[in-house]
Amino acid sequence: MKRITACTYDCPDACSLVAERAADGSIALRGNPESPFTRGFMCAKTRGQHRRLVSPSRITTPLLKSRGGWQAIGWEAALDLCAEKIQALRAEPTAILHIHSDGAKGILKEAVNLFFAQLGSSRIMGSLCDAAGYIAGVEDFGSRENPDIEGLADAAVIVNWGKDFSRSSVHAAAALRQARKRGARVIAVSPAGDGFEGFCDRHILIRPGTDRLLAAALIRRLVSKRRPAPELLACTHQPERFFEMIRGQSTEGLLAACDVSAAGFDLLYEAYTATRPVATFIGAGLQRYRRGGENVRFINALALLSGNVGIPGGGVYFHLHSFRNLELGWIKGPGHKGRRGFPIATIGRGILEAADPPVRLVWVNGINVVNQAPDARETARAFAQVPFKVVVDAFMNDTAERADLILPCALMLEQEDVIGSFLHEYVQYVDAVCAPPPEARTDLWIVTELGRRLTPQVVMPDAEACLRAALRTPHLDTTLEELREKRFVRSKRPRVAYAGLVFHHPDGKYRFPAALHPEPPPPEGYPLRLLTLVRRGAIHSQILPEEQAAPPPVWVSPESPGLVGLDLSRPVALVSPLDRLPVTLRLEPGLHPAAVVYRRGDWMNRGGGANRLIASGLTDIGGGAPFYEQYVRLENIPPLPLREGPGDSVSGGDHGGG
Repeated sequence: MKRITACTYDCPDACSLVAERAADGSIALRGNPESPFTRGFMCAKTRGQHRRLVSPSRITTPLLKSRGGWQAIGWEAALDLCAEKIQALRAEPTAILHIHSDGAKGILKEAVNLFFAQLGSSRIMGSLCDAAGYIAGVEDFGSRENPDIEGLADAAVIVNWGKDFSRSSVHAAAALRQARKRGARVIAVSPAGDGFEGFCDRHILIRPGTDRLLAAALIRRLVSKRRPAPELLACTHQPERFFEMIRGQSTEGLLAACDVSAAGFDLLYEAYTATRPVATFIGAGLQRYRRGGENVRFINALALLSGNVGIPGGGVYFHLHSFRNLELGWIKGPGHKGRRGFPIATIGRGILEAADPPVRLVWVNGINVVNQAPDARETARAFAQVPFKVVVDAFMNDTAERADLILPCALMLEQEDVIGSFLHEYVQYVDAVCAPPPEARTDLWIVTELGRRLTPQVVMPDAEACLRAALRTPHLDTTLEELREKRFVRSKRPRVAYAGLVFHHPDGKYRFPAALHPEPPPPEGYPLRLLTLVRRGAIHSQILPEEQAAPPPVWVSPESPGLVGLDLSRPVALVSPLDRLPVTLRLEPGLHPAAVVYRRGDWMNRGGGANRLIASGLTDIGGGAPFYEQYVRLENIPPLPLREGPGDSVSGGDHGGG
């Protein structure tokens, strides 16, 4: 049996897939060769989806926590219990907190938000992924639009600010390869560790978190050597104020702060000014610092002032909103602006400090939040304080094990849906290729059945109505019937973003950042910046428990100051002011000496979990999580003291905790 469906992972590619089910029940996936975007190939992450479906670790029945452990219960009892707990809080709905994210993409997953909007519950704000960079685009351009990814073929130069083309978005990587074959020159700017090898012609090493300083230095030279054209400046708001701020900087000081050589600086300046068009890619990592929004805004300004915005082959690429070509206004429900909100980046602190009322019930779906949010220990403490926690998931991850009730969900390939993309312009139909386990349910089914048990009832639209509502948008000319038949349609958006330098602020003009903040030095005793980068084989923390191993590996430069005084023959821990984590140390030549790289997503209950080391906080704009602001050190793990026996003494000292 062969079916055409689409990938619902939290990945920009949103691939169209051909799924074939063999006689033994196994499902083989490949990229759909009929898709203009997917073109017959896909990534290793998606290829391993069948292992998730049949994993022996999968939760396939509702589980209730009791003093003796986990007890399997039926759906009727599980939903009755949820209804009882929610009903008791109907008069004080903000005591209920709904935490959700994009563990699986799709309209029917987003529809769950309508249930909690109708309750009037508390909600999360911001993002753990790309909020600072996304809002930077809105601040600058008035919206967040990208050129069509196919337009990369027209670029003469591509500058990649930190995107890992080797581990994420295989189709963006393919577009970059095709552009190189057509003669485009590619320059990568990063602290390394991001798989730039094989994806660029030149690499410029930069100190982590200082991209804004390099962009500002380039802008300073640009406006000093050749003033941008009057017609370009006429499309900007108060350019002279921005130029005055830029001229107050020292180019030498900026380059010293970001550790970029004069040769690297000259190379990048020539790339942006000598040849057009220049396409700029901005990786999500550089906006995961305290000044993450500022990092992106200065790169945007560089692209604009060098004349590389609003033209074919140019422009700035960052994450788009994956539902921008679909209609989601109906999901917000009435009175959504008055609902209490908790920044997801500081969710543990928010729950612990909540009052009037305190959080008494948490409902989690689509995110392993204890693992994924900064300061995982604080989030775990916050969950322990909440009287009742419901987690909708398929595996006993760091969040599920802290639930009072686990509700098993259907996974990708087991449910119908419609998805968009945060890279390309295609909206796709997601067909159900196989049935979920008998006791697993879709997220929409769960809240629909729960709503019927409440007084007054919370009435949810059915799946068909949700999908039809999402397609009522000016960006598409299609119906649900047509989409089911064709499997994908392209939006009507223009292929060049901000053509003619018309921006989406009310006055149509571009906005420059108002300030440039210096980068503070590392705190004493913690010389290394912790970069928790994407891994090749899994999305976020969607790693099968049987495929995790401890201690997790980390990578540092052979010239790293963190190696001073370290005995590499003894066990090593990664240490922050919050916690310590045993690791396996590996050396990576070419990595910036100030960085330590950790491939994120492994679980605390499996010996990993980098976010136990990372303090919570907020990025300068957008309510994002500044994961990469965290500094750490490496130290040897002291040997355990010998057990004291008759006639023996104890050797060793205070060995610390793990």
